[in-house]
Amino acid sequence: MTLAYCWLHWRRYFFEIDKGGPAPIAHEALERIAALYAIESRIRRRSAEERRAVRQAETKPLVEALRAWLENRIMAVSDKSTIAAAIRYGFNQWDGLVRFLDDGRIEMDTNSVERAMRPIALNRKNSLFAGHDEGAVNWACLASLIETANFTAVIPGLIWPTSSPSSSMAGPRRNSMNCCRGLGRAEPSSARGLTTACHIAQS
Repeated sequence: MTLAYCWLHWRRYFFEIDKGGPAPIAHEALERIAALYAIESRIRRRSAEERRAVRQAETKPLVEALRAWLENRIMAVSDKSTIAAAIRYGFNQWDGLVRFLDDGRIEMDTNSVERAMRPIALNRKNSLFAGHDEGAVNWACLASLIETANFTAVIPGLIWPTSSPSSSMAGPRRNSMNCCRGLGRAEPSSARGLTTACHIAQS
């Protein structure tokens, strides 16, 4: 497992400081981070290899310059100041923050993941009534799988049982339950969840 940290979480510290009034260090930090995101916007939807190549050539020098600049700035402010705390937060997470530079598959932030988690959080009260710990774990696995399918537009290969004590009496229904077998590609609009895919197949 490779741990990558979110640049927006670090950026938020500088944003809150800058919002409170004149804060030249925080303001310039925001501008430097914005330059990184401008590159990301330009290379979005490119292959992982292309993204890594651009990041190495263009983003990495900017990131290294940001680190060097902040190291100089933190020497000029009080250790107890909010800007010092903001800078230290990034330094403490540095290895995870720069991991995206070496892997084109990694995003700069976790926004896409947090958006995928929002339906789970909104459904939290319903989850209290899973009825059994194992049932709750299974529900969480399926929810994660469906959200991953939404994000990647891939229909996961779920294998339903092909035989059961009543299989001889439920041929058509058994076939419809297996409609999501295998891996298949779908347009994002048709990958809203396995339930939708199954209903289409049954109709």
